[in-house]
Amino acid sequence: MKQFFKIFRFEFRNYYTNKVFVFLTLFLVVAIGIGLSVPALASLFSSGSPGPAQDRPVMAVVSDTPEHGGYLEAAFSESFPGYRVELKDLDAEGLKAEVLTGVSACGFFVRGFSELDYCVMDLSIYDDNLSLGTEALRQAGLRYALHEQGLSDSEIEGILDLEIRSTATVLGTAQFQNYFYTYIMIFALYMVIVLYGNMVATNVASEKSSRAMELLITTAHPQSLMFGKIMASCMAGLTQLALVFGSSLLFYRLNETHWDGMPIVSSIFNMPLSLFLYMILFFLLGFLMYACLYAAIGSTVSKLEDLSTAIQPLTMTFVVGFMVVVFSMSSGQMDSPLLVACSFIPLTSPMAMFTRIAMSQVPVYQIILSILILIGSVIGSGIASAKIYRIGVMLYGNRLKFTAILKLLGHKDN
Repeated sequence: MKQFFKIFRFEFRNYYTNKVFVFLTLFLVVAIGIGLSVPALASLFSSGSPGPAQDRPVMAVVSDTPEHGGYLEAAFSESFPGYRVELKDLDAEGLKAEVLTGVSACGFFVRGFSELDYCVMDLSIYDDNLSLGTEALRQAGLRYALHEQGLSDSEIEGILDLEIRSTATVLGTAQFQNYFYTYIMIFALYMVIVLYGNMVATNVASEKSSRAMELLITTAHPQSLMFGKIMASCMAGLTQLALVFGSSLLFYRLNETHWDGMPIVSSIFNMPLSLFLYMILFFLLGFLMYACLYAAIGSTVSKLEDLSTAIQPLTMTFVVGFMVVVFSMSSGQMDSPLLVACSFIPLTSPMAMFTRIAMSQVPVYQIILSILILIGSVIGSGIASAKIYRIGVMLYGNRLKFTAILKLLGHKDN
């Protein structure tokens, strides 16, 4: 145990003296802080009002029915406070000419109250003027119809401003509300396991290829070496996640009032505590299992060039599990047979079961069964990997094949 802690401290210290690791962590924290502070920073340079009318870009509105002009001007001015809406006595070609010459930033050609053409020079992917214009035209047509029925302006406003209150009674899980933070957590789990698992395998393979392993195993037991590396990488990953997600929550709380109009952002930071604890549990179990397997595979190669080929099957298995989870989330099919099956397969259950818990109602017995299978797999992979590691670090030459590993594991001395 003393050897284990020495190796753990040494490996853990290496992560936090690694300039790339430190820079990446600081970069993520700073980038998230700036991103979550954008609305607050923008408000410092914005007065919160559209500005004087003469400084706003012109939006031309052309109607083929002159008596509708007043209704159109009022509705479009209300819907487009960032523009100076002007009624123009033009035809369709004249409107195009105004936009081409830059007299008007954009414009609408209206036919009655039932047809609308939007004219603009370059259509941005963020341009939603057509949908806003369609709603403005609908409002103008409704005002005109009500006015023709003899209603006063105050009565018309009362009808148009009528508030409809709606609620949804969710007996299960609101998938849309949970989708975004579930996706972020799954992606973070994927990145950390792949990144740190590869780092464990690379460290083992590099020590073996440089012959440093021969010196290390004379002073420490192979199992202490392997588990010390694994636990150090696990703690480094947890610490990095805590710094990134902790700073995200801090910057969000500091700027929470500026995100009130963004329910998607708010939902990300309102994850239930129980779900967060499930994430930590599945992260630890999934990471330990994969790290053991990566360390074992790393010990079977003598050259770093062979490592990528050796770990490819394990990495691809994890990638396939990730893709199954992402596709199931996108389709909303949390009870699909494939996803349910993946939630009980140890190599995919850390992501699959967590996703099902977050976005659907999962029977308690299935959660317990999945966790028990995963715990058993962690113990089994730890024991098997320790044996493979002890054998692999002493063998040089060609990479050990799977059948050869099985034979050595079955040897009575192991």
